[in-house]
Amino acid sequence: MSEPKISDAESQVMAVVWAAAEAGEAGAGVEQILAGPGAANGWREATVRTLIHRLIRKGALRSERRGSMVLYAPVISRRSWVTSESQGLLDRLFGGQLAPLVAHFARERAMAPADVERLRRLVADLDADADD
Repeated sequence: MSEPKISDAESQVMAVVWAAAEAGEAGAGVEQILAGPGAANGWREATVRTLIHRLIRKGALRSERRGSMVLYAPVISRRSWVTSESQGLLDRLFGGQLAPLVAHFARERAMAPADVERLRRLVADLDADADD
């Protein structure tokens, strides 16, 4: 199943919710979202609530009442969303092929020697896995 399409603004809301879940919290409240990406983007409470409700309709978030608070928890994992988004980018821009993507970034961005070494190790690990 593919993950729902999440806009840039919605992904900022999800980041707060994912962080809360990773910290073992039951969810994130509107106040946490307002304090994080809300403040950084100048969003008002109505904007944050609109983004939350869109994410609920898309099946990315669920809400749960805890006393007088409503907490929002992820329905989809950050990992599965990143995988879906990455594959979509790869498909749209590079015909689904990984090598042209890596070549593009290698040409367009300065790669630190440590990055080059990490890529070499990754390729070696992939080769070793293919031999098994």
